[in-house]
Amino acid sequence: MRLPAIYISHGGGPWPFVDIPFIPPGELDDLEAYLRTLVTSLPAAPRAILMVSAHWEAPVPTLMTNPHPPMLYDYYGFAPEAYRLQWPAPTAGFLVGRVRELIQGAGFPVAEDPERGFDHGTFVPLMVALPDADVPILQLSLLRSMDAAQHIALGRALAPLRDEGVLLLGSGNSYHNLPGFGHPGSTEPSRRFDEWLADAVTRSPRERERHLLDWASAPEARHCHPREEHLLPLHVMAGAALDDPASLPIRMVALKVHMSGVQFG
Repeated sequence: MRLPAIYISHGGGPWPFVDIPFIPPGELDDLEAYLRTLVTSLPAAPRAILMVSAHWEAPVPTLMTNPHPPMLYDYYGFAPEAYRLQWPAPTAGFLVGRVRELIQGAGFPVAEDPERGFDHGTFVPLMVALPDADVPILQLSLLRSMDAAQHIALGRALAPLRDEGVLLLGSGNSYHNLPGFGHPGSTEPSRRFDEWLADAVTRSPRERERHLLDWASAPEARHCHPREEHLLPLHVMAGAALDDPASLPIRMVALKVHMSGVQFG
């Protein structure tokens, strides 16, 4: 059974496992509830997850091959317990050859990183979705080029995995301007961008791709994404969608900004 390709917003830092002063209690309850059913609501249990996180960039598509990835606490300024979180999921090593084959077949060089661990764009949302850490994970980097077309092409190369029992996840945030979180002046710009995003992803596949390639022309695009690393996992998932339609399973206002998640298929 074909599994979807899903773009999620992963919240802030080590939320929801550590009290964070700038996130009021209950502010991200809707996101937490959505993530808790992210895997259990699928039409079939995945045999593995391929994760593309906003928090890993490399010159070429790079696969994490450490069989027992450590935690990368790639955030700062939080309570000590934020640096003791553990999520011991294994790497899906059995997928490495297949993913390398697919990516190289699309004309990309491929690298491997045997030391890399799970960054918080991976382990924080998956600690919510899979608290037992019982699904193997293969993490794939973004491209440092930040080129939208390359990321769509990368996703297109990965599309066959959806028919092979692999859930494709892109982890970022549909709004990511750190000074803007919690600022009343961010609400309207984020709403305008979020409305554009919802319209863009639900268009026909050809129109969807055209809009995502030109995302920087969207209303308030550079206010919402001064740098696009938190948006580009969406492009990878849109490429993997092929002709499947999109839905927005979560749309929320939190920290005074509008944010959404997108599911293809």
